[in-house]
Amino acid sequence: MITISERLKEKLKQIPSLPGIYKMLDSHKTIIYIGKSKCLKKRVNSYFTKNHSWEKIKKMVGSIDDIEIVVTDTHLEARLLECELIKTHKPMFNAQMKHDGSYVYLKLEEYNAHRAISVIHQRDFDSFGPFRRKFALDVLMKQLHNIYPLSQSYQTLMFDYHIFPVDMDKETFMNNRTILMKLFTEDSMMDLFLHQLEENMKEAASIYKYETASYYRDLLQGFTYLKKSINGYHELFTVPILLKLPLLDGIKLFYVSQGQIVRKEIFPSLNDKELRSFLRKCKSAKLSTTLPYDEKAGIDYRDILYSEILSLPEDSVLYL
Repeated sequence: MITISERLKEKLKQIPSLPGIYKMLDSHKTIIYIGKSKCLKKRVNSYFTKNHSWEKIKKMVGSIDDIEIVVTDTHLEARLLECELIKTHKPMFNAQMKHDGSYVYLKLEEYNAHRAISVIHQRDFDSFGPFRRKFALDVLMKQLHNIYPLSQSYQTLMFDYHIFPVDMDKETFMNNRTILMKLFTEDSMMDLFLHQLEENMKEAASIYKYETASYYRDLLQGFTYLKKSINGYHELFTVPILLKLPLLDGIKLFYVSQGQIVRKEIFPSLNDKELRSFLRKCKSAKLSTTLPYDEKAGIDYRDILYSEILSLPEDSVLYL
């Protein structure tokens, strides 16, 4: 049974059943964990009423001396605030979103005898990203060597699995590079590549080449992740979006442009005149400065915004 002070018990009783973020503090008033919830009361109390099997959680709960909460109007705002505070305070028990400096890019190299794509830490010429999974990308790029060179005939991409990477002369390397560039810049080419990987995987499995089939499966999974990371948020950055989120006593509008919330406003009720007025103000507003311009940090905010939009009912999201 978890032992907590009377002061902390009293604080737990006062936590509202509303969306927001919570900060766990130790006896030195250091923030050791930041979380968010649609229902703060239920979530925060769960730390002290459940038997946790994960040692990390047990250790954290045993270190909690105080709790601070911030109530937000919506779960979306709670998620964005959680992300911002984790990046600011970097609590010891938070694992995600605080190490964005380690996010990486993929760079298409000029002709050399060693690699066609490098994993790098800063944006450079002909680079793409950022991506979170450095180790996974290192593995994926090494695996990719075994199907070079890539070639194209009309609407068909051609490649074969080689046990040992094939040495490419300069002309072959540059043709291969051209196709790689199209993979990272054209949705249709990426889709063609994913389709061909799936076909090759099925063919290898049909003739009992299971190791080769597994290789194609891993490439397929890796490039599906790349496709989502590079092109999955196209609408979020190119089309203004209006979000209409219900509140207990009204509705809150969010105007999203280029992956950022430009303006938000609460209405007890919403009529067409108020909506048109809100949109006029949004179209003349500058991008918010509350979100970071650092693109590595920005992908966490982008992913939160995008996943929240996908979770909303259709009538809550309007592409303008």
